[in-house]
Amino acid sequence: MQVTIESAEGLEKRMTVELPAERVDPEVEKRLREMTRSVRMNGFRPGKVPLSVLRKRYGEQVRQEVFASLIQSSYYEALEQQAVTPAGPPKIEPEDKGPGQVLAYTATFEVAPEIVLGDFGAAEIKKPVAEVTDADLEEMIRKLRKQRAAWEEVERPAQTEDRLTIDFEGKIDGEAFDGGAAADASLELGSGNMIEGFEAGLAGATRGETRSLDVRFPDDYQAAHLAGKPAVFEVTVKKIEQPVLPEIDAAFIQAFGVEEGGEEAFRSEVRSNMERELKEKIHQKIKDGVMTAILETTPLDVPKSLIEQEAEALREHTRQSMGRQAPGIELPLSLFEDQAQRRVKIGLLIAEIVKANGLKVDAEQVEARIRDAAQSYENPDEVVEFYKTNQEQRGQIENLVLEDQVVDWVMQQVQVADEPVGFEELMDPKRQTEKS
Repeated sequence: MQVTIESAEGLEKRMTVELPAERVDPEVEKRLREMTRSVRMNGFRPGKVPLSVLRKRYGEQVRQEVFASLIQSSYYEALEQQAVTPAGPPKIEPEDKGPGQVLAYTATFEVAPEIVLGDFGAAEIKKPVAEVTDADLEEMIRKLRKQRAAWEEVERPAQTEDRLTIDFEGKIDGEAFDGGAAADASLELGSGNMIEGFEAGLAGATRGETRSLDVRFPDDYQAAHLAGKPAVFEVTVKKIEQPVLPEIDAAFIQAFGVEEGGEEAFRSEVRSNMERELKEKIHQKIKDGVMTAILETTPLDVPKSLIEQEAEALREHTRQSMGRQAPGIELPLSLFEDQAQRRVKIGLLIAEIVKANGLKVDAEQVEARIRDAAQSYENPDEVVEFYKTNQEQRGQIENLVLEDQVVDWVMQQVQVADEPVGFEELMDPKRQTEKS
């Protein structure tokens, strides 16, 4: 077997494999002889069909079967001979010149890139510094009360947090469009559920008033035929209601699972939850910064096949997440390519950092992470036991811990700048921007 390999565009390789006739023809003859014992043909007794007749009728078919089998086995043999590891499946182009001739094929595939990690010393990562203040706690409790608020109709102008009942009709260039009208729709001012300018345009409106709102659909609006287009909505306010917050009494407190200790225990529980969420958010922000630093420090070309595989996985995950909410919706693979490329790059770079620095999964961190995750369940011990017996799920935790170890390693290499930030801004930067 003769093997030659050459570089093509980017990470692509073209490997040509030539199989000598003496490796192909004997196998064809062997299979044809085996067929003489089982093939039935008119005019011949079972097992008595002449080999020459079989060769004429089935020779080409058997040769193609042998060719396919030899391609599969010789491909991996050729890769081992050339010490090459493909990053994805190959594209095979066969070339068969007939009996007695060299049988050849070309396998085109991509290989993983050679990675040379950059110098992280010049990179800077901002580390959020935040705490849960008494004001943050009071605001969170107010939000929890608002979730269980009753609604009371009022006869004053509408303001933020009021709930409006409205009729509306939207037009683009004077023409109505699908989904642009509704009757008796419920809208809470300040919720951000409508496009920019819609809710703000209803501030100060009174019951029975009709307003004309000039708005513009965002450029990235999910309905492509509306994206970026200006529209005019005629909106009639039919009812205005204000929230009436419940008292922090025993019933309210017990609704959040606090059975003993009254309001003091309730506030302590809420603060503990906020501090846990804050810790997780800070960790995620740092991790995001590290991943960005890794990408910027080490430019990298990645195999297109890996990007396609990851994009397909993301698309399938999105389909499952949407479920019955959007049956039959078509999701172009291109929607996921940028995210897929980033994920593939990060995966390759993390693997290289782990390899270059001999990082191993810290078993104690794995156990600690499992215990932390178990605390949010009713029976934490059962959750811990589940991870002990389910290796696949435990493996996911181990991967997360290993990523955290990579984050810790990178943070020791880069320049770290503390960035003071408020709880609300860190937890919901979009809403904070809207308020400012």
